[in-house]
Amino acid sequence: MVNRELTFEAAMNGLEETISKMEVGSLTLDESIEEFEKALGLIKLCESKLAAAKDRVRILTVGADGSITDAPFVEE
Repeated sequence: MVNRELTFEAAMNGLEETISKMEVGSLTLDESIEEFEKALGLIKLCESKLAAAKDRVRILTVGADGSITDAPFVEE
């Protein structure tokens, strides 16, 4: 189970470590499955944190009259 309180950076580091363990090829089948499941949890956590960050990012624009407004960030 993945700690939901990990930072994005810590989750990415954990994912890199997990992938490295699996790439070596010295794990048993059960250990490989366990690491794979851990990686899936870390990926989901990273996706969740990225989505939350995207929701917080806003675009500032200056109108013709000099007024400043903000709008949600939208990917093109």
